[in-house]
Amino acid sequence: MQSLERIGRYRLERRLGTGAFGTVWLAHDDQLEAPVAVKVLAENWSHRLDVRDRFLSEARLLRRADSNRVVQVYDIGELPDGRPYFVMEYADAGTLADLLAAGPLPLPEALRLTAQAARSAAALHEAGIVHRDIKPSNVLLRTAPDGTRRVLLADLGLAKSLAQASGLTLAAGSAGYQPPEQAEPGAGIDARADVYSLGAVGYELVTDAVPGAPGRVVRPDRLRPDLGEDVVRALMRALEPDRERRWPSARDFADELDRLAGQAPPAPADRGPDGDRRASAGHHPGRRIDSGGQVSAGPAGHSIDGGGQPSVALAGRRLDGVRKRLGVVTLTVAAVLAAGAAALIVTLVNRQSPAGEVRVADSTGRIVAEVPASWGRQLRDSGWNPKALGLRSGKEPGLAVADDLAKWPDLTAEVNGVFIGLSEHGDVTAEVNALAHQDCHYDGSRAFTGADWKGRTRTWSDCTGGGSVTETALTSADGDAQPQVYVQVREHGGDDVAAATDRVLRSLRIT
Repeated sequence: MQSLERIGRYRLERRLGTGAFGTVWLAHDDQLEAPVAVKVLAENWSHRLDVRDRFLSEARLLRRADSNRVVQVYDIGELPDGRPYFVMEYADAGTLADLLAAGPLPLPEALRLTAQAARSAAALHEAGIVHRDIKPSNVLLRTAPDGTRRVLLADLGLAKSLAQASGLTLAAGSAGYQPPEQAEPGAGIDARADVYSLGAVGYELVTDAVPGAPGRVVRPDRLRPDLGEDVVRALMRALEPDRERRWPSARDFADELDRLAGQAPPAPADRGPDGDRRASAGHHPGRRIDSGGQVSAGPAGHSIDGGGQPSVALAGRRLDGVRKRLGVVTLTVAAVLAAGAAALIVTLVNRQSPAGEVRVADSTGRIVAEVPASWGRQLRDSGWNPKALGLRSGKEPGLAVADDLAKWPDLTAEVNGVFIGLSEHGDVTAEVNALAHQDCHYDGSRAFTGADWKGRTRTWSDCTGGGSVTETALTSADGDAQPQVYVQVREHGGDDVAAATDRVLRSLRIT
């Protein structure tokens, strides 16, 4: 791709994100002296007229919505090489995915933000548009003149006119946020498809975990026990697989969330020395290892399935320098999604080795490992945030592979798989030594030494529902302090947990 410094009168400052079909830049409008976002069609798609039409359709739909609850389009044009671009308002406060990366949200804030996103969707629906891809990374935040945050819906790359939606024949959406009718070609959709996605966003803001596949969603009060029954009922109604049983409109859902937010007791978040939000004692929903949480943008043709994430129960976490006893908490794969990319679980096919194992890698290619072929059915490869383990916040390589990732958040579920996360900062061993699983029997720890990595492996068995959990912190066998690796293995019904774990650890390669 040719280097760009300016697009028309817009001076490019930095890349905000790259998706499947385009790149979004932060730019400065020198005439109006204001920041803007510029979306440019990717060079490798410039020859595809259907992709070009879809790209321009997004700009037209945004203009058609004409609402201060939806990102505004200011300008449209073409580069000298013929690629189209359009100029949008810049959301300076990030996305809901960014908020989640900073830690769990107080319940009233989570409910109000979801309600505002629902009202943004209602504005689209009133303009005759269904979004089809609402998720935290597509819900933007912009600072208003009075200092408050304004919620904006963005990325209408999959959006369609409601008049056309009943005849849609292609699956669309992002894993965990996708209603069942969008996964079934020819089923037809209406505005209630977005209600499901909004329910998934609310679920994640409340629990910090992406919900599972439609019909297999773990009740949110199992991940956050302090939730009232009315909140659980509101979220689960939005996530009904049968759209006839969902909230009839996004506006109805928003009204109920606002009502519940007004009733929710205030739960101010503490802030650590670095200014990050920390959960107050006794209020610890699941933490993210995803944005988007969301996960990877797989190539076309891979199936979309479920929304499970790696889970771990934390027995203790530093809170103002003191270890607090916590309940079960779920770690989820950190979504560091490119702008406009769909969050997919890649279904692995034809990658089995002669030894009956499957080789997997994260999206950066830095992490490579082999797992039993029966485990390696689904892969999330987009990385994680080590902050979920109590380490320094940031994007690091990571992957989760399992026979059913939709079941991963539930420690009582029958699931087999591995989560591997790389950390360039902090002491992974200390954090792993603080982990516990209260509903499992602790079997103790043992040393592991391989050609490249060494560390201690801690194992729990006889977990509620059966199965075992193994946690390992690895450091370089050469004595290098960084990077370090966190590995979690889940196995149900295996005869030799230690042997299975060691095979995975010995196959691990980090570059």
